[in-house]
Amino acid sequence: MSDAIADAKRALRAELRERRHAMSPAARAAAAEGLHAQLNALVAARSVTTMACFLSTTTEPDTHAFVTDAAARGIRVLLPVTRADGLLDWAVATPDGEIAEGLFGLPEPVGELLGPIAVNDVDVLVIPAAAASPDGTRLGWGRGYYDKTIGSMEGCPPVYAVVFDSEIIDDIPRDVHDQPVTGIVTPTQTLTLAPTGR
Repeated sequence: MSDAIADAKRALRAELRERRHAMSPAARAAAAEGLHAQLNALVAARSVTTMACFLSTTTEPDTHAFVTDAAARGIRVLLPVTRADGLLDWAVATPDGEIAEGLFGLPEPVGELLGPIAVNDVDVLVIPAAAASPDGTRLGWGRGYYDKTIGSMEGCPPVYAVVFDSEIIDDIPRDVHDQPVTGIVTPTQTLTLAPTGR
């Protein structure tokens, strides 16, 4: 990655992190409710039976209620567990599943690990992002876990990045290893983007 791209990404992440920390509890609660509805509509529209999702941190759009609800309705939800080697393990969500602090302080499920290739069988991937653009560029938080996962999948299913509405940004710095997404989910809308040729 060139220094200019790395610096631009770092600066944008810092700005977005600051904005997220400044959100009011009321705005967060409204966003959580909206995101839950958007994700429910997405899995219904795509007839999803198995999916990958993530457990949000306190500053991300809240996915916890959706994950619990989807698991209770019989959708098989795989949740990521970070590994020191840069890969993601996966565990199946349960409605009353135990959550612990993972490798980077992220909320992660406690349970049987299925290995990195378990994600190959999902109908859709719902992943975290700092920002996303209408051309499918996703700005992650810099560790590359999801880029590695998506890049290694054969016949990758649709990938939706979850962000707040203000985090759909037209011009996001992009490097060669950055994997595009096929959609964006916010608390008020779900965008399915034009195919990226992946």
